[in-house]
Amino acid sequence: MQYTSQMKARPNGGGIVPVPCDPNELWGLKRAHPITGTINGMGIRGTVMPEVHGWAFTVGAAWLRDCPITPGDQIEVVIVPEVPQRGDLAPDLAAALEANPAAAEFFDTLAQFYRTTYLRWIDGTKRRPDERTRRIREVVNLLGESIKQRPTP
Repeated sequence: MQYTSQMKARPNGGGIVPVPCDPNELWGLKRAHPITGTINGMGIRGTVMPEVHGWAFTVGAAWLRDCPITPGDQIEVVIVPEVPQRGDLAPDLAAALEANPAAAEFFDTLAQFYRTTYLRWIDGTKRRPDERTRRIREVVNLLGESIKQRPTP
């Protein structure tokens, strides 16, 4: 999604970047949408969430300190959902998440790092289908309990 907007000030520093449309209509129904992209060509990562006047994401005071953008400026915004999304998953994992809505919803809110870490651990079992099934079950249980990262043994 590419658009022009005006950055608003956050009371505690940083800025608020309005999103001109409902990301649920573009990217599927979620309570929050992890995104990556640019503002005036400078890289950003964030989470699009519902705000008082629609959808928006925030940038921190440190991000603003390191760039020539200030609240009130007109900005060029390019954002896309962070990958992997649920539609990118293998059919066995997608079905397991579909069967556990709480786990699926929590997976959708995770930052790319956590999603990728879980997926790499599952994919590390290519030669043992039984182990893959066990790992998928474990991951779905952890996600259902809102655990971002698999505990190290």
